[in-house]
Formats: sequence, C-alpha cells, structure tokens
Amino acid sequence: MQATVHRFDDETHAGSVLLDDGTEVHFDADAFEGSGLRLLRVGQRLTIEADGHEVRSMRIVGIGHDEAIR
Repeated sequence: MQATVHRFDDETHAGSVLLDDGTEVHFDADAFEGSGLRLLRVGQRLTIEADGHEVRSMRIVGIGHDEAIR
C-alpha cells in the first residue's frame, strides 16, 4: 500500500506514515533500517507493508527487488 512520511527522527530512525485515508501508522528503527534507505523526509511517498498499526517494511516505488525505476 502507499503512504506518506508524517514524522521521522534522524537519531532513532523511528517515525510514522499516513495512509491515504489519513490513518497514522508507526514504524520503528528495524523497519527503516531493513528498507535500505538512508533517510526519509516528511511528505515523501513510500510503498509499505503493515501488520495492523505498525509498518513492517518500506521502500520507494521503483527501488526494490525486481523493480525498475519509473
């Protein structure tokens, strides 16, 4: 699913995203560090996989296993 970065702490690597319906979903450092991304900025669009109300993985569309950048 798609989400927008809502908060991101550069020190802890935790934060939250907003789903398109406005629901806030939190992520911890493990989800961020497993993404391979170096940083996030507020407003950035991501593709996420969530388990309930917590992000399990995130990536930028076009960057990831078997994906071409569009």
